[in-house]
Amino acid sequence: MAGLKLNHIYKVYDNGHKAVNDFSIDIKDKEFIVFVGPSGCGKSTTLRMIAGLEQITAGDLFIGDTLVNDVEPKDRDIAMVFQSYALYPHMTVFENMAFGLRNRHYPKEVIKQKVLEAAKMLDIEDYLDRKPKAMSGGQRQRVALGRALVRDPKVFLLDEPLSNLDAKLRAQMRTEITKLHKKLATTFIYVTHDQVEAMTMGTRIVVMKLGYVQQIDTPMNLYNEPYNKFVAGFIGTPQMNFFNVTLLREKDVVEVRFEDGSSLKLPYESVSKIHRDYLKGEKKVIFGIRPEHLEVSNKETGLSCHVTAVEHLGNECIIYGQTSVKDDEFTMKDEGKNIIIKVTEGLKVEVGDVVHVKVNEDKVHFFDGESEVTLMEKIPSYSNTVAKVSGGNLELLGSKVKLLDVFKEAIGKEKEFNVEIPPYAIVPGSDYKLKVKKVEKVDGKYLAYLADGDHYLFALVGRDVKEGQSYSFDLLNDKLKLMKDNKVLLEPIGEEESLIGRFVKEEKREKVELPEEEMNELLTKKAELTAELEKEDADKKALKQQLKEINFQIKMGNSVQRVFHFFALINEHKIELPVANGYKMNSVEGNDCYKNEYRYVTNRKNIHLAKEGLDAKVNKVLDYGNVSYAEVSVDEQKLLVLVDKDFKGESLKLDIKGKDLSVWSTDIDMMIF
Repeated sequence: MAGLKLNHIYKVYDNGHKAVNDFSIDIKDKEFIVFVGPSGCGKSTTLRMIAGLEQITAGDLFIGDTLVNDVEPKDRDIAMVFQSYALYPHMTVFENMAFGLRNRHYPKEVIKQKVLEAAKMLDIEDYLDRKPKAMSGGQRQRVALGRALVRDPKVFLLDEPLSNLDAKLRAQMRTEITKLHKKLATTFIYVTHDQVEAMTMGTRIVVMKLGYVQQIDTPMNLYNEPYNKFVAGFIGTPQMNFFNVTLLREKDVVEVRFEDGSSLKLPYESVSKIHRDYLKGEKKVIFGIRPEHLEVSNKETGLSCHVTAVEHLGNECIIYGQTSVKDDEFTMKDEGKNIIIKVTEGLKVEVGDVVHVKVNEDKVHFFDGESEVTLMEKIPSYSNTVAKVSGGNLELLGSKVKLLDVFKEAIGKEKEFNVEIPPYAIVPGSDYKLKVKKVEKVDGKYLAYLADGDHYLFALVGRDVKEGQSYSFDLLNDKLKLMKDNKVLLEPIGEEESLIGRFVKEEKREKVELPEEEMNELLTKKAELTAELEKEDADKKALKQQLKEINFQIKMGNSVQRVFHFFALINEHKIELPVANGYKMNSVEGNDCYKNEYRYVTNRKNIHLAKEGLDAKVNKVLDYGNVSYAEVSVDEQKLLVLVDKDFKGESLKLDIKGKDLSVWSTDIDMMIF
């Protein structure tokens, strides 16, 4: 059994179409992973790349600890179940299930034992002598599963295996496959476009759209905490209601204003993670609420529904309608007015009624009107606060600190501006002190709500920080973003730097010497084979072949050979790349790799000052208090390098290791390695 690792996987066809974009996931042993998304999203293409039926354009695929990009499908120790079953019509069930084992030359007794065990597990023992045409769709699907099962693979791949079955049989087979996964205790990767299958079967779900991964999470996290509007609408039946709204905060209340004039009022505490810029009644916001989180109320709520259809499903009732009562404004595609309510059966509602709608305040969702990304992240990306300049000081978060020169240069004559502070930029210290309003545990981390006037500053803190106490801290100034009237005055410093350069190859003749231990092993093996050859009953042909191979290894172990070296060429400075990465570049880009330019990316912490290296001219030194950077030029390219606080110099040399570089195509936004 084994897990899998997909590391920056791409699939780009010859016409330039990117079917899969930067797909990365670590799949643990025994997980049940589901790829879900609409047709054309890349889920089956990804599965086929795992199976080896589709070539990977770029990226690495590991099964266990083995890189399998160039390993043949038959040697990957996986089994695949296809949508069409792919059974041989002229063979019996037994022969179909045994086919793969016979091709691998298993003994007849072993084949029979494995087929019977699998047939018993799948309850198809009575059908082993039948041919596929004499079986139902569900039975054929069991045979396809059995054919995969007898191979005892490390990984099971299932490509929409239930799509050809009727609804009742699909539900039954979902249960059977889930039971099979638990019984086998191996890794399953399952592709479907049916979100019900995804929610009921997967331990984790990968939601995809147009070749991009939208979110990877557990079923309940996808349901309760969708990353964007697409995930929110794709997961859940009936799908989430969406409305275009604006948000206006007045003290402890946030008014949700709909386009048709309706409105709701929510307590600020329930939406406090939304950035304050969205609470001024100016920005377009998408409000989402699931049908099951709406109720029909006897009291005026500010939101009403003109009922256009009612579905009675026995244990529940689904009400369809529109928030506007003007029939001439209603269109089926107008999601800004359509509303669906799911309630328990027994409610007397008829077409034409107008009912009041109550919203579950703890289940609301808000998304940015343009990017459609959630505004209510579990851990907010940043908090926003106001800073003022007073003399040579900065008034921020109720404290006065020295105004850094780098800030002074960025803000110019501005006396007041906004500061965006990410949670990770708040570290224990003494410059600032705020009261802890509350602490919640999120994904194993502790998120503190620090009272910043009538808003919150969100910080990641230790488990010893408690509600009600004062929390003292410093800020990582290089991670702050300074803004004025939506104009960026100073960007935060990122973690990575990149340089444009070429890719070159050099051929050298070098003496290759095996380590002494390996050479001694080969010599010992040679002596053993030579001794075996002298025996009368020896298989001389086989032994001579083995001896020939050993002699060749010994010869090559002490010889002069052609060796290729690969380099990133930046401003005529060569940075040697790992040989494996050089060959990977060749396989992805072909001979064009020696003509094109590439973007070489590395973490800034991997760039060191040295006596020998890439020549760089120092333009200026930026002191952020907590850290200092030298802004340098490499030819016409600029980058920031970490330096000591007392650094002084007009030039320096940069040591960058090839093993720390990732390479991106400049023609297509794609990481090659």
